[in-house]
Amino acid sequence: MFKRHDLAAGLTVFLVALPLCLGVALASGAPLYSGILSGIIGGIVVSVISGSQLAVSGPAAGLTTLVSAAIISLGNFETFLLAVMIAGIFQVLLGVLRLGVFASYFPSSVIKGMMAAIGIILISKQIPLALGYNQPDFWTSGFVQIFTSDNFLGNLVQFNSHITRGAVLISFISLAILIFLKQPKNKKFNILPASLIVVIVGIAINYALTYLGSSYALKTNQLVKIPDNIFAEIKFPSFSKILSNYEIWKDGILIGILATLETLLCVEAMDKLDKHNRITPVNRELVAQGVGNFFCGLLGAIPITAVVVRGSANIQAGAKTKVSAFVHGVFLLLSVLLVPFLINLIPYASLSAILILTGFGLTKIRIYKSLFKIGWKQFIPFIATIIIILATDLLIGVSIGLLISIYYIIKENFKESYDLEKTHHQGLDHFTLKLHSSVTFLNKVEIKNTLDQVPPYSELTIDGSAVHFIDHDILEIISDFVTKAHDRHIQLELINIEIVETAASSH
Repeated sequence: MFKRHDLAAGLTVFLVALPLCLGVALASGAPLYSGILSGIIGGIVVSVISGSQLAVSGPAAGLTTLVSAAIISLGNFETFLLAVMIAGIFQVLLGVLRLGVFASYFPSSVIKGMMAAIGIILISKQIPLALGYNQPDFWTSGFVQIFTSDNFLGNLVQFNSHITRGAVLISFISLAILIFLKQPKNKKFNILPASLIVVIVGIAINYALTYLGSSYALKTNQLVKIPDNIFAEIKFPSFSKILSNYEIWKDGILIGILATLETLLCVEAMDKLDKHNRITPVNRELVAQGVGNFFCGLLGAIPITAVVVRGSANIQAGAKTKVSAFVHGVFLLLSVLLVPFLINLIPYASLSAILILTGFGLTKIRIYKSLFKIGWKQFIPFIATIIIILATDLLIGVSIGLLISIYYIIKENFKESYDLEKTHHQGLDHFTLKLHSSVTFLNKVEIKNTLDQVPPYSELTIDGSAVHFIDHDILEIISDFVTKAHDRHIQLELINIEIVETAASSH
């Protein structure tokens, strides 16, 4: 049922979403209008199908790294759109087959590592824009070059000559405003969304610099530029290439997986914030997101997810139903139809400041501290995922982080599958190897080494009374040990352990 709060909440979310749509498109290396198109589709299409009352969908900072890499590797934006459509179809299949729970099997340490790495990459991409650096080689022969020669001061002067003072000023003031408004004690100043305030201030500063004829004024290529009629400029997917490159399919599946993870994490967070305790049906949500991403690819937009920032703003604005998400999409559509000239006044420096703070939100220091305190089993997969993503790419980083997590699970399983107790009675050492409920081939090496360490002239009891499942490989090791125990004068007692024929006993 429509609530009067939803219209106001939709307007608030629109004001939050507009700069973020532009910023995410900018960070993704995609046409700026494609970010707004994604917001429109996320608001109008996804909200109609979704079962979530409070989540709001749109382009997400968590996908920027993957999207920018995919656009480059596939050669052009039109081919990349095919991957977005494939991602959408993949998500619909996950939802239809009721596989939405698969995200629960990703260790949280790996997901946090992936998001932290994305945050670092996001920050690094925005620094040149924040400085107004006008050369394409900031991280190669730009910034790094300062430290690679004896002529440090000369390099610094050269680097300084490529920086735009106006952009630095706008970035600095924008970051100061965002950090100030983010403090809980300053909430009374949040009359408008922080990101909108930053955009308005950025526009005002550049207007003043231009009006005064200052050399600090931004150049036209340092301002947002979307077409007056974006529908005439939209790029559509190159369907003829769908079977020409397997990378399209690989990137599509990868976008689908990452978008699914981010969406499910978001709706879980939104459900926890819902005062009415409504639970989002995850499989229906995946169908909604999949349909949305299919249309994003079809209509020239970047991929979408449910986004925590938009959802949180929606809840704080008093939204009651998903009508607010729909309304935000309508406002985005009206903004590009009616006032594109206002959008084109926004400095890239303002957007870069918003994205830098978004990046810090993804890679907060307290996340590192928290996982470090929990222990190495959480911290090592987390930090390894970050390092490997930064050194290679997202897929390799997440895969290796997952393998490290599995290693720790297996290692822990070794310890939990049996206990070894030692007592001393009447001059003899007595050992009890107590097997727990499930003992698998993963425990072969540990159990074999444990048995081999039992000293001669001692007593050993292998107790399988608590076992519900014991792998045949384990029974073979114990059966082989019977002969070894006799040779080493170990008095062996087996409880609920079956002796089986082994390769050694058959000869």
